[in-house]
Amino acid sequence: MRVMVTGHKGYVGSVLLPLLHHAGHATVGVDADFFRECSFSDLTPAHREVRKDIRDLSVEDFEGIDAVIHLAALSNDPLGEIDADLTHAINTRATVDLAHHAKAAGVGRFVFSSSCSSYGASDDGWLTETSPLNPLTPYAVSKVRAEEELDTLADDGFSPVFLRSGTAYGLSPRLRADLVANNLTAYAVATGEILMKSDGTAWRPLVHVEDMGRAFLAALSAPRETIHREVFNVGRNSDCMQIRDLAGIIGTVLPEARIEFAAGKTADNRTYRVDCGKIADIGFLPQRNLPEAVSAMAEAFGQARLTEDEFEGPRYVRLSTIKDLIARGQFDAGLREIVAA
Repeated sequence: MRVMVTGHKGYVGSVLLPLLHHAGHATVGVDADFFRECSFSDLTPAHREVRKDIRDLSVEDFEGIDAVIHLAALSNDPLGEIDADLTHAINTRATVDLAHHAKAAGVGRFVFSSSCSSYGASDDGWLTETSPLNPLTPYAVSKVRAEEELDTLADDGFSPVFLRSGTAYGLSPRLRADLVANNLTAYAVATGEILMKSDGTAWRPLVHVEDMGRAFLAALSAPRETIHREVFNVGRNSDCMQIRDLAGIIGTVLPEARIEFAAGKTADNRTYRVDCGKIADIGFLPQRNLPEAVSAMAEAFGQARLTEDEFEGPRYVRLSTIKDLIARGQFDAGLREIVAA
């Protein structure tokens, strides 16, 4: 299958691409390359590379493509807070526009990277794919709106499928240290502290970034009737936990580190317990586990001599990267690259 992956050089995309190649797929990677200075290890290139903002894609870009895996987005809540209108323009409007182009070009399957953050806050126990959505941030709202509009494009020739992934963790060639498990592990290695920035009571579904990639593979290869217009939560029920329990697991793997709370810590109003049982219906089975990933990250961070300034700075924190690119005059406030005359 010839698969276009948008955002193929990002945290998830750079892990997904080798999995696609191993499965025998030909890949076309599309990326604006915002994070080209953020590599932690070597990237695997797509079979064909297209450096392009998703807002600039046209029908011609999708010719000969069998399926699209759409990852590209302003990728978390802090990034979404930069500018709610810009978040909507990239995460919703550009997503729907490129889906229109893909459909017009004859693409049959559109796998959309959504988010469990769409559930927002809930005290109603375990949430399934049919539970009410309560997005609390511009990022989460953008994902909900995109799902709604993409669903209207479905027909006999075009099948959108929606993967609501939990909070990712684990090593990637384009590492992110602004994800909770990665951040707590980095602090433990660099400072000897597992630094909690909230009171730790919020619930989060966690999923290893490689397992996220396997979920996209499953959605790509499953029979059409099992994925057409369907929503799947991505993760493992046993990996849905309170942040304080996540800190405890990291402390067990790294017993020399102690749990500390940041000054001014508060409760996180984003809290949700998510049931991920449905996705087993399309053959998805998580293979990675949290203690193993924490150990691998700790070893890699130690070998890289990763410091607190590094993992809290522009190289590994997406919001800081974007602000730095704008401050250095490489991109404007609309995240359009500035080309010197």
